[in-house]
Formats: sequence, structure tokens, C-alpha cells
Amino acid sequence: MTHRLVLWDVDGTLLSTGPVGRQALEVGTAEVAGLSEVPHVSMSGKTDPQIVAEILAVAGTSPEESAALIPAALGVAERWLAEGRPRIVAEGFVQPGVPEVLEALSATHGVRQTLLTGNVEPNAFVKVDAFGLAPFFDFAIGAYGSDHPDRECLVPMALERVARLRSDRFGADEAWIIGDTVNDLRCARAAGAHCVLVATGREGIGNLGRLEPDHLLDDLSDTSTVLDILLG
Repeated sequence: MTHRLVLWDVDGTLLSTGPVGRQALEVGTAEVAGLSEVPHVSMSGKTDPQIVAEILAVAGTSPEESAALIPAALGVAERWLAEGRPRIVAEGFVQPGVPEVLEALSATHGVRQTLLTGNVEPNAFVKVDAFGLAPFFDFAIGAYGSDHPDRECLVPMALERVARLRSDRFGADEAWIIGDTVNDLRCARAAGAHCVLVATGREGIGNLGRLEPDHLLDDLSDTSTVLDILLG
């Protein structure tokens, strides 16, 4: 019998928000820290708290001060992103094949789908809901940047939540992470889970191929191939 927990990354894997996703974190950090200029940091595959901490560090903020500022910065970013939802719809897009794969997995008995993402939970919801994808996910059993700033700690949280909240126990070998960065693969490997990487983010298929994930795809447009990988 099929028994799978599918853990979806958001940005670069399910969808792109356009520039508003980055801007929300930059605006939030600048506002609470009083920054006139926001240092540019790489955000790919990182948790929201990690990103804010890196911006503050590059700006010269002490670790002690940063620890106090991060929650406030994330709060501003959440409000800013929610208000920017029309821009997400106008400037962003769903990645190829995503709706078809979500629909097929949703119709498969024994499969649960949720998010495993560096986004704090409210931001993750806004992003997927903006494109009508929210009904496919059981948000309560997901794991988010708001749970822990270290992405490698998130898979065990999702496994614990699905067991506790849904009375459905999954072994790590029954969990599949679908992502687009090295950090998605790292958190899968840390927990003993499987990983599919898609080259729809910023890293490119050449760089991802050198990481040797369980499977590497250009995108998710071939539904039958994706289902064979996840359910086979």
C-alpha cells in the first residue's frame, strides 16, 4: 500500500513570487533596524530568520541586537507580504507541472502533502494561497522557518507532527522532499529522507546534478515521471 509524506519547498519549486518575496524581508529588516541601505544577501534555500540575521550581520548589527530585532523584522515582513498579495499574483507564477502533480498526489490514497520551507508559516500560506494551491496542503503538519532557523531540523518536526496530529506514522524513508536548492537536499539527508531536486530555481541543473540527489528533473511537467519517482 502506498504510504508517502511529500514535503514541498515553496520558492523556486512550487512557485515564484517575483521580487515581492525578497522585498518583504528587506523592508522588514530595514524598518526595525533603521537601515538606509539593505545589504544584498543570497536567500535561496534559507530560512526567513536566517536571511534576516545575515542581512543584519552584514549591516554591522551585533548578534545580541540582531536576536532582539529578528522577530520584529519578520512581523513587518509578514504584514508587507500579505499586503503585496496582488503583486504576487501579477508578478509571480506557478512552476510548470505543479498543479497537475499536486492534483494527482491529492487523489492518491496513502499520500499526505504539506510544506517544508524556510518561509515562516504565514508567508508560506500567503504565497501558495495566492495561486489557489493552499487546498492541497495540510499546513498543520508542515515545518517552517518560524519553527527553527536551521532548515536541517525541519524534517523531524514534520514527521512528529503528522504522527501526533493525524495518527499517521511515517518512516524517514517514506518521506520525500521536493526542492530546488542544496539546502533542500541537506535537510533531507540529515533526516534520512529522499529528495527530488528540480532545476526551476536559481541554481541550475548542472550545479544540482553535482549534488547527486535521489532524482533530478528539469521541472515537474512530466506528471507520470514524477508520480513514478514518488510512489514507485
